[in-house]
Amino acid sequence: MKKVILLSLILITSCVTSNSINTNLPGRLGDSEMSLKNDPRAIPAVIKVMSEFDMDGLAPEPPISIDATQQEKVDYLSSLEPVYEEVFKSWYSDLTEVEGLERFTKIIDGIDGNQIKLYIHKPKNHNSNTPGILHIHGGGMSILKASGPNYIRWRDDLASTGLVVVGVEFRNVAGELGSHPFPAGLNDCTSALQWMFDNKEKLGVSKIIISGESGGGNLTLATTLKAKKDEKLFQIDGVYAQCPYISNEYHRSINNLPSLVENNGYFLNVNDMAVMATAYDGVDSKNPLAWPLFATNKDLTGLPPHVISVNELDPLRDEGLLYYKKLLISGVDASSITINGTVHAGDMIFINATPKIYRSSLMHINNFANSL
Repeated sequence: MKKVILLSLILITSCVTSNSINTNLPGRLGDSEMSLKNDPRAIPAVIKVMSEFDMDGLAPEPPISIDATQQEKVDYLSSLEPVYEEVFKSWYSDLTEVEGLERFTKIIDGIDGNQIKLYIHKPKNHNSNTPGILHIHGGGMSILKASGPNYIRWRDDLASTGLVVVGVEFRNVAGELGSHPFPAGLNDCTSALQWMFDNKEKLGVSKIIISGESGGGNLTLATTLKAKKDEKLFQIDGVYAQCPYISNEYHRSINNLPSLVENNGYFLNVNDMAVMATAYDGVDSKNPLAWPLFATNKDLTGLPPHVISVNELDPLRDEGLLYYKKLLISGVDASSITINGTVHAGDMIFINATPKIYRSSLMHINNFANSL
């Protein structure tokens, strides 16, 4: 069986590198020259929005490799942060403010002796039987901030469905907040979880669900694994990870994740993901607290209910689905959802282009939280 799988992967790689076309295979598995704008699965409204920033083709290759020094990686990743921030600022600039919410911030002490800023969003006059979401933002554990307009809006919209939402400003590998590799960000998320658990009554929260996307999806799953290791799993009632970035397989030419080839360059470049990954915890890290896909059955057994959400046109799609399967094998109450036609985190980014998909993802989280 292993020989058959290996042969299949070699054939897939050969198909891509030879510039041949195989219409039986999706995306760049079938046509190495395909880009997002001519992939028939992509949503036209999303392609139009992305074309405004020349993002409808293939994402460019990074100027450095995984062999660069840590400082070179940090400098490069830091240069990406304002680029993404400008894109998100443009996409979210014309939205009206969400009404009926109470918003405030809280500074807490982290387990590393640092200070962490939390963003709390609550429905006005909510009752004390409200589920709470600990939201962990994306950015590959490397860049972006919880104060970004896209994340503020996501937390606002989650809160408007009747949830209490706490966003955590965790430390990244690079960017404005400084250089803090693994496990700094994970420790900050753990600290935020502890504060939220200790303040459930004050917040009017009945249960806690951890949720995040991309790098935040990684930290969502890793925070849960760490809670089990620390014998604090009782703090978490549910886990909802969106498009999780969890494999550390981005620098390998052969692996069991075909979407890394199929969708490479669609919003994300796999070599960029490799640079981020190796800056986070080294080239060959298999620590499940850094890369949850390496979690064993023993690590996963006994975890609370999970939802793993992935995007059809995301290079990271298959690692999320593989984690879901590992959860099932370990006896965890888990479900998965694949959002067709969307790129990485596309269901929560393109609020104007695909409002129904955006709203559906919000309500899926709400329904999961209220089902526990």
